Amino acid sequence: MELFLTSLAVVLPLALKLTLGYSIRRFGLLSKEAFREVNGLIFSIFLPALLFKNIYSSNLSRDFDIGLILMACGGLIVIFTLAMLIIPRIEKENAKRGVLVQAISRSNFIIFGSAVVHNLYGDSADSLTGIVVSIAVPLINILSVIALESFRNATFSLFKTLRGILINPIIMAALSAYLIKISGIILPGFAFSFISEVASIATPLAIIVLGGSVSYSHVERNKIQLVIGTTGKLLIAPLLGISAAVLLGFRNEGLVIIMSLFASPTAVSSFPMAIRMNGDGELAGLIVVFTTFLSIFTLFIITFLLLMFGFI
Repeated sequence: MELFLTSLAVVLPLALKLTLGYSIRRFGLLSKEAFREVNGLIFSIFLPALLFKNIYSSNLSRDFDIGLILMACGGLIVIFTLAMLIIPRIEKENAKRGVLVQAISRSNFIIFGSAVVHNLYGDSADSLTGIVVSIAVPLINILSVIALESFRNATFSLFKTLRGILINPIIMAALSAYLIKISGIILPGFAFSFISEVASIATPLAIIVLGGSVSYSHVERNKIQLVIGTTGKLLIAPLLGISAAVLLGFRNEGLVIIMSLFASPTAVSSFPMAIRMNGDGELAGLIVVFTTFLSIFTLFIITFLLLMFGFI
């Protein structure tokens, strides 16, 4: 019973926030356009502030776990490579191929993952999570661009791709935090307090907005691709990533971070990126919706199993 309650405590706050966001949209308290605008603020201001605060507050000599970082990045590359090899064999349309590869390999780690780790281990794991996020998120963005560009009928521009990655607010915040941290600069108390207060808004607001941004249109004509994308993201990717981590000896906070990285739903940002890069935006949006809500159940089951076997 204790394991059940602990597992429930991890996913229930996520489910309630998603439900709140959906209810706000359902009862017309905010429009779809308003949710989109708030989502822009979250990714431009609040999430970068959260990542900056976590890295700045970290003890790099203590929290920089090279083994965990290699496991996270190596796992992402392996899953991406497998998706790039398998998806073209089972999907004929280029516009859907890139979207499916991105959906399977790109997780909502910075929102869902950070929340799961925090719910289990509290503030003590935030620094380690922030460091992994700061390295995994740029890699995830690079892999997503490669996936969409590979099946896009347009000329690939390395300069534009690199520029898009470097001006990403999340990546800029991480680089700024590392530069300040390494240089030994100490932020004034009022500045760090301001950043911390802004950062505290990020995760709950992001999950609420995610719940209000979902749409269920055009499911029927994408049902096969939905099954492929959802199964790959919520079952196959976690099975491969978590199994490898357990076999390599990862436990407790490190294993939960790996679990959150591979078992989180497809990132919301995959939807606008798919549209910008000539992918099937309709399919991308549906995969975000379905993986988001189904991940509540899969995360619960995975957390329960890891607790039951004493791995976390």
